Amino acid sequence: MKHAGLAVTTVADQAADALRRKIMSGELAEGFSLRQDALAAEFGISRIPVREALVQLEGEGLVKIVAHKGAVVSALSLDEISELFMLRSVLEPLLLKKSAPKLTLEDYAQLDAILAEYKVELRAQNTTRWGELNMRLHDVLLSRANQPRTAAIVAALLQQTDRYTRMQLSLSAASIRQAQHEHEELVDLCRNGDVRGAATLLKRHIEHASRDLERFILSNRRAG
Repeated sequence: MKHAGLAVTTVADQAADALRRKIMSGELAEGFSLRQDALAAEFGISRIPVREALVQLEGEGLVKIVAHKGAVVSALSLDEISELFMLRSVLEPLLLKKSAPKLTLEDYAQLDAILAEYKVELRAQNTTRWGELNMRLHDVLLSRANQPRTAAIVAALLQQTDRYTRMQLSLSAASIRQAQHEHEELVDLCRNGDVRGAATLLKRHIEHASRDLERFILSNRRAG
């Protein structure tokens, strides 16, 4: 469908959004070749906004553009994944310590709703929602820190690993149950004013996810 009448930047943003969803859902696997002409035909747009979308996604770490070869869905090494989760395990507890004492009744209502929805989607095996709910819960927990620069770094770290996390969760019921239990405990600790305990659990939660994800990726790549 043509995007007539829209500014080129808007079309590029829409193309980037569509590609981001495909990459994060695992529909476009790491190493997949992103041909500009094919994408332009698929989206019904010219190659210029497609090129801009790919550059935008390269900045987010989702795409790698190689001179004279084109763009591919980026693949993270295990060392890179380990580093990203290490940074999260340092920065997110720092944000939580600042945010937790300021969380409001409205925030807790949101958190409770997310946890309830998580349970529903878990029973329904709706894997496409798990990663999104996980991101939303972390976002709300950290939202009152008033540390915009650190929050922006954490958001970028989450985005770079999100597609791997979604794939891992979709294939591991045990990981989903553990994440759900830890999320519930995190919210309870914050609600009860145990900020130090919540920060300690959040660090452990991220480290658990890192180890599980590394095992998953190793197993998946060997199988491939």
